[in-house]
Amino acid sequence: ESSAMCEVCEGAEEMTEPLKQCTAWLRAYFCEPARTTSLPVPAFHHPLLRRDSFTKQVLWTLLRDVKFGQAVSYKQLADLAGNSRAARAVGGAMRSNPIPIIIPCHRVICSSGQTGNYGGGNLMKEWLLSHEKLQKEKLA
Repeated sequence: ESSAMCEVCEGAEEMTEPLKQCTAWLRAYFCEPARTTSLPVPAFHHPLLRRDSFTKQVLWTLLRDVKFGQAVSYKQLADLAGNSRAARAVGGAMRSNPIPIIIPCHRVICSSGQTGNYGGGNLMKEWLLSHEKLQKEKLA
């Protein structure tokens, strides 16, 4: 448990509205996770999230269906996204995720229960999963 204050940045009045939304969402994720469900998801303008593709389908399914403190296997996410035989493609989608943490690719693990790989490093993935588990236990 950290006693550090959750401070995002000074000069927030100079930020654009989308950046303010993103900052508020990330602050809530790390400091007050229960608030993330009541905040709007920041606007995504990345081309990968705009074109029709399986990757887009997987990322939006992950964002919508896998809640804070939950984990899902690559195969389960493939099923949720509509193609039960596409577990490897789900792995590719996770590697392509342009907005980790907000689109929570750290919640996707191997069917064996192993954490699998993570672009931010396996220690970061384990920390994020642990953070969510501890925060969820506090709320229970």
